[in-house]
Amino acid sequence: MYFKNFEIRWSDVDANRHLANSAYVNFMSHTRVAFFEDHNFSLSNLVKYQISPVIFYEHIYYFKEAFLGTPIRVSLEIKGLSEDGMFFMIEHNIYNHKGENLANCELLGAWINLETRSLTPLPTEFLTEMETFPKSEDFKILTKDDTRKFGKKPINLQS
Repeated sequence: MYFKNFEIRWSDVDANRHLANSAYVNFMSHTRVAFFEDHNFSLSNLVKYQISPVIFYEHIYYFKEAFLGTPIRVSLEIKGLSEDGMFFMIEHNIYNHKGENLANCELLGAWINLETRSLTPLPTEFLTEMETFPKSEDFKILTKDDTRKFGKKPINLQS
């Protein structure tokens, strides 16, 4: 499992004086960027292939409050990967200094080619590195069906 530590700052709290929803999202995003940097998915490596990650959804469940000045720890595990590396599912947990679980998040993402603006499989060097990623106990190989389960058919907005 991968961990990143943070301290809650003034700018991270909302009018209720606890950690704001947007701050949870920012801490998880920062953790993912650090994780990918630590695993050879640096910005300079991604630029070589003109690829970047995109997020389709983030489902967050909140359990306990966190307050200003409190240290927190964000975990990252891979819940799923497609065989070609195009799609990934990540699970984050956020813990306080006592080890209590404050929140859980599952997200689904993919890699996009920045020139064609279309989803793309990962190059071999990245696929090899993904073999070293920390995987959750319920890890699965993702299929296209796993990426479509929340889709809705378009509606006619003209009526």
